[in-house]
Amino acid sequence: MLKFYHLSNCDTCRKAQKFLRRSGHIFTPIPIRETTPSLEELRLALCAAGGDIRKLFNRSGKDFRSLHLEKTLPARSFEGAVALLQQNGNLIKRPFLAGKSFGVAGFDEEEWARLLAKL
Repeated sequence: MLKFYHLSNCDTCRKAQKFLRRSGHIFTPIPIRETTPSLEELRLALCAAGGDIRKLFNRSGKDFRSLHLEKTLPARSFEGAVALLQQNGNLIKRPFLAGKSFGVAGFDEEEWARLLAKL
């Protein structure tokens, strides 16, 4: 079962949700502000992002800017960065899709199609 972490008022999340429905995948929608991805899901997404923790963050968001993370994020450990993500769903790049063996932050239709074709 796929987990689809989203915000209801996010246009990109709506596009991703339509894509999942169109492609026939069953998923559980989860509001990302209330329930953040698990540590394991974030680890899998980090692997998919080539180890670049910044790719898991919503870097254009108000919370990212107000916490001055552009300056401080590079000095944080993985554990410190993940703790921030798990405390504040607004910091996570959306939508976030998690499966049994993968996690991915942000919607790229071609990337999602490749990932989901392996299921």
